[in-house]
Amino acid sequence: MACRRLDRADPLSALARRFRLPPGVIYLDGNSLGPLPRASEAAVRRATGAEWGRSLVRGWNTDDWIGLPDRTAARIAPLIGADPDEVACADSVSVNLFKLAAGALALRPDRKVLLGVEGDFPTDGYMLQGLAAIRPDIRIQTVSMDRLPQALLGDVALLLMSHADYRTGALADLSGLTRQASEAGVLTLWDLSHTAGLAPVGLDAAGADMAVGCGYKYLNGGPGAPAFAFLARRHHSAFASPLSGWMGHARPFAFEPGYAPAPGAARLMAGTPPILSLTALHSALEVFEGLEPAALLERSRSLSDLFLARAAPALEAHGFTCVSPARREARGGHLSFAHPHAYPVVQALIAAGVIGDFRAPDLMRLGFSPLFLSRADVWTAAERFVRVMETGAWRDPVFAAKQRVT
Repeated sequence: MACRRLDRADPLSALARRFRLPPGVIYLDGNSLGPLPRASEAAVRRATGAEWGRSLVRGWNTDDWIGLPDRTAARIAPLIGADPDEVACADSVSVNLFKLAAGALALRPDRKVLLGVEGDFPTDGYMLQGLAAIRPDIRIQTVSMDRLPQALLGDVALLLMSHADYRTGALADLSGLTRQASEAGVLTLWDLSHTAGLAPVGLDAAGADMAVGCGYKYLNGGPGAPAFAFLARRHHSAFASPLSGWMGHARPFAFEPGYAPAPGAARLMAGTPPILSLTALHSALEVFEGLEPAALLERSRSLSDLFLARAAPALEAHGFTCVSPARREARGGHLSFAHPHAYPVVQALIAAGVIGDFRAPDLMRLGFSPLFLSRADVWTAAERFVRVMETGAWRDPVFAAKQRVT
């Protein structure tokens, strides 16, 4: 088969052996939760048994748990085009976003508007709403993408937006929008949750000010893995985190009564780091050593192109509308299709051994991770989709009963 021949000739195909996936399952939801890296499984086992079980509290020193956040940040930094001292690995995307947005307002004290983009990931907006609730002097403004350049005016302190649209996979022009914002005196805060570990980001090259991203999607750090935050070096001395926890202190073990921020992005740390979760993420990041983000994105796009080539007739015949950009250069690592019965279709696909996901109200979303999917996997997934649609398997009432949607 042509797909298998191409897989054998592709050096990146060998990466799949570094993950553990259930037999017979084709996983097209790595853009929501990456699969288990074998290295992480072994590392967590070691951290519990050989470290925690043996060292107890001494593990903070004997096993250098205290240095694990910095070591993990150093592995993330090259994936987002940053230096290690500009990245902190801690907390969740939402918490890090709050810290950075609040700190950005302090860097622009004469500006009172937080600017977002319509349709962006809801929780990012929720965090801004929470910030505005305790800062009644500021206001939130959201605009459509086509009106964004004109909105970067006057009283805007910060532009917050995602590098890739969580619904469609459409990539924003990070470099161009950062430049436009900078020229208007507006700080930028990028959510990289759907591009870190998948696509070139280049924060420093673009002149970005701040960024956040999660550890559990393309970085494969495990469910609820720690997130990361980026703070450009030029802001280090002036930036004050609103969550001035002890791990963000310059001398956390001096137990001084007054707060003094740590140098660099380490000032974004707050509470005690979750060592077992960090261990899983740190080990998962080994797979990226020596890999170029541009090559990963190209492989992901090739896989999505292959799916479209096989599934296009069925997609058209059964009334699916692709809401992802038609031009492959404009999209990231997933494809989304609108359909009035997207939910039961996704459930029927899962029953057929193809795990994708559903996004309300009507989207079937399929992710094409470049690390563990083969061309043969994607071709088979497309054939299973065609079979589900042509046999009407999705019409089974068991698939229409909505349970908890993740």
